[in-house]
Amino acid sequence: MLLRPAYLRLLLLSVLLGVPIAFACFFFVSIQHWLQHQVWQELPRTVGYDRAPWWWSLPALALAGLILAPIVTRMPGRGGHVPVRGLGGAPTAPRELPGVVLAAVLTLPLGVVLGPEAPLMAVGSALALLGIRLAKRAADPRSRGVVATAGSTAAISTILGGPLVAAVMVVEAAGLAGPELALLLLPCLTTSAAGALVFTGFGHWTGLSIGALSLPTVPPDAVPDAGDFLWGIPAAVLVALVVTHAHRLGEYTNQWTSQHAKAVRTILCAVAVGVCIAVYTLLTDRPPTEAALSGQAGLAQLAADPRSWPVGALIALVLCKGIAWGICLGCLRGGPIFPSLLVGTATAVACAGLPGFGDTPALALGIAVAATVVTGLPLTSSVLAGLLMGHDAYNQMPLIVISAVIAFLTSRLSQRRKREKTGSAAHGEA
Repeated sequence: MLLRPAYLRLLLLSVLLGVPIAFACFFFVSIQHWLQHQVWQELPRTVGYDRAPWWWSLPALALAGLILAPIVTRMPGRGGHVPVRGLGGAPTAPRELPGVVLAAVLTLPLGVVLGPEAPLMAVGSALALLGIRLAKRAADPRSRGVVATAGSTAAISTILGGPLVAAVMVVEAAGLAGPELALLLLPCLTTSAAGALVFTGFGHWTGLSIGALSLPTVPPDAVPDAGDFLWGIPAAVLVALVVTHAHRLGEYTNQWTSQHAKAVRTILCAVAVGVCIAVYTLLTDRPPTEAALSGQAGLAQLAADPRSWPVGALIALVLCKGIAWGICLGCLRGGPIFPSLLVGTATAVACAGLPGFGDTPALALGIAVAATVVTGLPLTSSVLAGLLMGHDAYNQMPLIVISAVIAFLTSRLSQRRKREKTGSAAHGEA
């Protein structure tokens, strides 16, 4: 099958599509990052503030709700899939692309507590399907699915650290083995590699920033000892429960906003997110951007100097950003992974003051646990945590893998108990 002309043509088409998709996605995230900088740094300075004041999030998020409400109620595709339902979903049709782009570019920079990864995947799959249509390739549904998946992979590869994470995600999410795995994996690898090359070269040439997930500086490397595992295992359970309950808030929010008056409820939810961000700023006197936005910048700051964050500020960040993220999951548009990493890591780092528990192990397990709970992919999450930790990954990998497994089991157990309670309640009403 791999040597058949039809499959080789499909592989070539995937490579050819990967380059223009990467160009489009590069400008997509660059514009979004530039607007974010204007809203939260340049505009406050223009009106006379050294930084965004505590109330800045209230009008910003209200505006985000007003912009998003007509998109989710009137435009094709409703601005993209609801993030509480997962990272991806079905391929995005080309006619749904304008709504996805408008929702992401116009609302995420205003402080919505979601990441760019899900919109990027939607843009990649829609452009891939559009490319097939323009090329007048009457591909069968299975081939269209492969090309759409390859387009999503090309779009998300660099924002999550490179082609390796995206490829592992495809493997684990598809649940395939043997020949079927190779059929899907090869186009995804080639498109993601082409996309990574475009992002890297074009980023250096233009000087534009895309705000990709990265940790330029991490705490000093240390070999995990008995204390790290003694405290790390219960800390992994705690982080998993925190992220799981925040995600569950998104499920409740989605149920509430799915009823009548959806536009009004979308605006109310956006305002509630702004209130959470304002409360965090009032409680801690720290920048509101730490609780707002996707969190990759905050994660990098936390990793660079965990000791500069008081425990009280970390707890306030977990509560305020966790609630804001949960609300956004159910009613706004964006990706679920980036904010969860900051919430999970802040929870773990808040525990790092325990005797024998270090900052580096806490940071590593926080990333692995949060990503596992949100994606349900422990292998992908372990690889992501390892790549983000850089030179510290080798020593921390045993704790990372164990934490990912614990997070997966904790999340599944929590979901089963929820289903049992729901079933018992329904049986009692009957």
